[in-house]
Amino acid sequence: MSSENTTHVLTQAVDRLSASESLRGLFHEHRDGDPLPSAKQLEEIVTLARAILFPGFYGKSSVNTHTIKYQIGVNVERMHHLLSQQILAGLCFGLPGDCPCEDVSPNICMENAAELASKIIEKLPEMRRTLATDVVAAYNGDPAASSFGEIISCYPVIKALTNYRLAHELHLLGVPLIPRMLTEMAHSETGIDIHPAATIGDHFTIDHGTGVVIGATCVIGNNVKLYQGVTLGAKSFPLDEDGNPIKGIPRHPILEDNVVVYANATILGRITIGHDCVVGANVWVTKDMQPNTRKYNKEPIDNFDQEFNNGTGI
Repeated sequence: MSSENTTHVLTQAVDRLSASESLRGLFHEHRDGDPLPSAKQLEEIVTLARAILFPGFYGKSSVNTHTIKYQIGVNVERMHHLLSQQILAGLCFGLPGDCPCEDVSPNICMENAAELASKIIEKLPEMRRTLATDVVAAYNGDPAASSFGEIISCYPVIKALTNYRLAHELHLLGVPLIPRMLTEMAHSETGIDIHPAATIGDHFTIDHGTGVVIGATCVIGNNVKLYQGVTLGAKSFPLDEDGNPIKGIPRHPILEDNVVVYANATILGRITIGHDCVVGANVWVTKDMQPNTRKYNKEPIDNFDQEFNNGTGI
């Protein structure tokens, strides 16, 4: 191909790629002065959060009782700074007119973002308390686990839950976009997909983890255990007059306390799985389950409760 033909081909491609009809819904127009969310900075925020919540396991491994307050202090200050920037970026990201900073001075908007970041930092002690119960649940639920340290260092559920619990607090504060980015980072890292809007109680664990999906309006109680491949999803999507899914309505399951859901089970719709239920592997559930009931694809084997109810480890 001659240079003249090459130039023509490239020009045509640029014209087509720049056409408005080709860009519809796929183009974010950057406005001068507005920050953009940074995946790199969000990765650093996750690293700092894990180092603060699990010192010695993440971040600088040389931390000890003499330096821990200093190390946590440095990490908290850095995390607050980065969070403030990313929260502001989340608030300003969207269509023209969406940014609240357009109605106030940039300094006030930055102050609001810093205040939201401070509220997240304030939540970190309670977040650690909750994650400690998740570590206990993972350890007690897996006979292959040798220590809490192994759970924290190696088990994907703890990494996914750290991202989720941080993202959930940001979601509760009304921060857009950033919470979903944090949980999708964990999704890519662990194969566990938890929407930041889901509500999850204490002592929660996911054995093995890969392929688990937890929808936005799920409500999960305390002492719940899922296995790999479990889907807590929506059965159907009510449509508006234009045929588009209606957003913001409860459409995912409620799991009460002490529920166990085995591998590749699919639970769909706004149904309730009562406390102390067991859902067997590869089961499809679209109706409520009364408390203390079991659902399997086949007849349960003898002594199922003694052999399987507490879960197994590999």
